[in-house]
Amino acid sequence: MHPGFAIILLWAFFVLTWLVAAWWSDPADKKIGFRAELPYRLVLLIGGIIFAVPARSYHGPLRLWHVTLSEAWICVALIMLGFAFCWWARIHIGPLWSGSVTRKGDHAVIDTGPYAFVRHPIYAGILLAVFATSAAKGTIWGIGGALIITIGLWLKARLEEGWLRRELDPGAYDAYSRRVPMLVPWC
Repeated sequence: MHPGFAIILLWAFFVLTWLVAAWWSDPADKKIGFRAELPYRLVLLIGGIIFAVPARSYHGPLRLWHVTLSEAWICVALIMLGFAFCWWARIHIGPLWSGSVTRKGDHAVIDTGPYAFVRHPIYAGILLAVFATSAAKGTIWGIGGALIITIGLWLKARLEEGWLRRELDPGAYDAYSRRVPMLVPWC
């Protein structure tokens, strides 16, 4: 199997299983609302479209570098690691997970499992997969899309944290955010 095909399969598998798992979630008691979420959603949409531009036909200034076969397989391994981190977080948080900014019935600050390393392990895992994919692609489109996706996830994380700080125990969330980094472990 070629690493490019493996990357496509990994992304397809992740997206498909993530969509199916969305049914495994408790109903929301309260939502922040579409208008508040629109800015980060638009940024993620634009970043995702740019990121998805195929890399195989680019040469010249749009191609920033070429990776060797072994470097491409290292990128595949990093993508798998990112997705595994996402799934660990998704399983750990269980029915409290939501694709939008919400508060669930027995919502509390989760600071165990992957949430002991970063406050947003799902976003961190996605970013690892996005940047590993961009490294394998080596195009201006891949890097540009990855940077825009990073901004979109950062915007969502900031919105989510403000919401959780207001909706949950502010002291507990503040203590958690002082102890645990937002997206990059040990930073």
